[in-house]
Amino acid sequence: MDGLLIINKPLHMTSHDVVNVVRKTLHTKKVGHAGTLDPEASGVLVVAVNKATKALQFLTADTKEYIATLTLGTSTDTYDVTGQITEQKPFTGYEHLEEAINSFIGESMQVPPMYSAIKVNGKKLYEYARAGEHVEVAPRPITIFKMEVLKEEGPHITFKVKCSKGTYVRSLCVDLAKQLGYPGHMSALVRTQSGAFTIDQAVTLEDLQAGNYHMIPLDHAFDEMDHYVLEDEKIAITGRKINADIDHNVAVFNKEGHLLAIYGPDGQGHLKSLRGLF
Repeated sequence: MDGLLIINKPLHMTSHDVVNVVRKTLHTKKVGHAGTLDPEASGVLVVAVNKATKALQFLTADTKEYIATLTLGTSTDTYDVTGQITEQKPFTGYEHLEEAINSFIGESMQVPPMYSAIKVNGKKLYEYARAGEHVEVAPRPITIFKMEVLKEEGPHITFKVKCSKGTYVRSLCVDLAKQLGYPGHMSALVRTQSGAFTIDQAVTLEDLQAGNYHMIPLDHAFDEMDHYVLEDEKIAITGRKINADIDHNVAVFNKEGHLLAIYGPDGQGHLKSLRGLF
């Protein structure tokens, strides 16, 4: 039983809570997840089981898709519904929503929320925030590939966003609210896609516990990554370099189609083994 489970994480559970449920259900301790989801978010959580846990470092997707709801008129210190109210303003409508949405598309610098797990001087930002300590938070580069409004209902705006790894949708909501002239916070979040894995593939924990699930074999975990086929699989098994001038990571397979390893460029015209998966 080696492979990936795509779980539709429910609200009010941590990603680690989900891992614990999978461990108990499948009777194995070797379970991990890629790409943490906050307790107040639901949706796609990629969970690796047994041998597939070796591949977790390569399964944290560079691109993700979310459906978020922004509520205008109230801001919180956490940028979401769990925080303390910091500002309020009566809702009287807004203009130029599409213009504001489009202004976020492309590359930009984003300031992460103080209530996040990013470390500054070896300490997590939320630890500073809880202690009431001020610390400068450096903006980080992000890319918004696509952003579209799905629903408008009074002060609530629901939108879909496709973004790069490291994007905080909570910060995006707060920044969008400012563009519209309001304090605001993220009131709902669903991750609909993480890399190649979509919510259509996801199963609930109830499905899992009832035995109604499909595990993606490790051989198919990297279908979206470029493949490199070895005539002699011993090269990967012994961790030797491959003579190939390729400038990105590849999934290395044997002739029978079994995944052997992930290789990456060494900068000197070769591919080096990053992780054996045989």
